[in-house]
Amino acid sequence: MVRIQFSIGLQYEVGFPGADFIFNIQASRTRQQTVIAEQLTLSQSLPTLAHTDAITHARSLRVSALPGPFNVHYQATVDLNHHVANPAQVPEVPVASLPPEVLPYIYPSRYCQSDRLGNLAMSEFGALPHGYNRVLAVQKWVQSQVRFKSNTSNSMTSAIDTLTDRVGVCRDFAHLMIAVCRALNIPARFTTGIDFGADPILGPPDFHAYVEAYLGNRWYMFDPSGTAIPMGFIRIGTGRDAADVSFATIFGSVGSQAPQIKIAALTQPNTGWLQPVHRTEALSTDGLA
Repeated sequence: MVRIQFSIGLQYEVGFPGADFIFNIQASRTRQQTVIAEQLTLSQSLPTLAHTDAITHARSLRVSALPGPFNVHYQATVDLNHHVANPAQVPEVPVASLPPEVLPYIYPSRYCQSDRLGNLAMSEFGALPHGYNRVLAVQKWVQSQVRFKSNTSNSMTSAIDTLTDRVGVCRDFAHLMIAVCRALNIPARFTTGIDFGADPILGPPDFHAYVEAYLGNRWYMFDPSGTAIPMGFIRIGTGRDAADVSFATIFGSVGSQAPQIKIAALTQPNTGWLQPVHRTEALSTDGLA
């Protein structure tokens, strides 16, 4: 088991007459991810409306903030009890056998234009044996085609743009991998967390985008940017692409600062808590949908 502690601090300056926020910063509760303790603090005394998606387990929080400074702080302790599988024994699931709740993740979406990548996907991966290792081949291909570089894309950059520009950040790597997987009829979804284990040369801890592919009736994790350690990923948001899971969607005139994020694995003696490391096995923190 892995035990992770993390905190997220968000700082805003809200203009007149106020602004509405939808936050997606709280850890999801799944079969393999347990929230042991958490605390959410708002600098303004405001009513909130919380919602948990029954299928993805993503948790959103709606707030209407008043003009002036508005700060949000969330901290949590989370246990990860990964499902671990031999990659050679994780099959693809035929479209005819996919559960209804998985079907949205085989369609094209705003940033993942899989309908434009069919020929490329079949040329590169169509002849490979089906299963986890074919998805792993897609991940390695994306890493070979795209160079990681900060501040090289924006909120409008799509999978097709990334394939053309050959440069991007974790969000862009994820969109391209998802689009190629869907072009192969493999359900894939966009997942957000924190970049546990990322090289400090990339900057301070930050939100992170990775991919979950539906294989063997379970969602397995992939990190196409290769910048972090999946065994330490806390799953926060889940959607078709980045449009579904922004950590903060804002309606109104608002200034903001960069998020302040801290994350650490607890590895105290005699607890059995493991330090996250890169592993060759297939890892999942969620079962069916």
